[in-house]
Parts: sequence; C-alpha cells; structure tokens
Amino acid sequence: MHFVTGGAYNGKAKWVRTFYGLTDDHYWKTPSDKPKIPIDVSRFYGNVVVLEGMEEWIKGLTADASLEECRAIWRSLLGIWQSWESEQKDRTVVIIGTDITQGIVPFEREERDWRELTGWAYQDLTDAADRVDVIWYGLNQQLK
Repeated sequence: MHFVTGGAYNGKAKWVRTFYGLTDDHYWKTPSDKPKIPIDVSRFYGNVVVLEGMEEWIKGLTADASLEECRAIWRSLLGIWQSWESEQKDRTVVIIGTDITQGIVPFEREERDWRELTGWAYQDLTDAADRVDVIWYGLNQQLK
C-alpha cells in the first residue's frame, strides 16, 4: 500500500501518474466517480489501484456513523485493500488524501469530527502502508 498526501492542488495525482508510469490500464476512482468508498475489490483491475480524495470519502462515513463506528469501518477497509494487494505480488493500492488537519479548528461539530477521523485514518494508513510520500508544490518527500 502506498499513501500519498499533501496540500490541496499540490500535484499529488500528477506525481502518482508519473511515479507509476500510469496510462489507461489501472483503476482510478475519486469521490465524484463513486460517492461511497470502494469496498468491492472485485471491480479493481490492473496492478495499480488509485483511490484519490480519501478525505471526502471519510467525510461520507461521518454522516452515517459515530466516530467509533467510522474507525472500525476504516480499519476493515484497510484490511480488505491489503488482502487484495496480497493476492498477487505486483499489486499496489495507492491512496491519495489531502491534508486537512492544518489551520483553524472548525466551529461546527461535524467538521471537527471529520477532521479528527481523517487524522486518525491517515495515521492508520501510514502504519499500514509500505510507502508514504508527502507532495508539496509537485515535489515529493518520502516519509516511509
């Protein structure tokens, strides 16, 4: 698993395309393509699967469940994606998530919950990932 994070509009998707040499033979989904987090790995194709905009999918979780339930769902999803990867040696799930943890803490409870859950999810993802990169202004810094 590969986690790519950084600021909004800092070139994360472009960097992933270049790093993996992606053309057309890969599964790339965003929240605008599919409003719920991709769970059905039978739909994944290619050796590299890219799930971009993870922070928005995480926000969708907070609308339907408590923070504790969301964390359990998230950890289950990580396990599902790791299992898909482990079925074949050359498979990789790349998760792109924008860093939303900087700046002023939101006043609204829902926004604070989303921010907290995203931070926890990214910590879990960093722990599970084989590689972690931060992209700022198109440049990467490998953290793991």
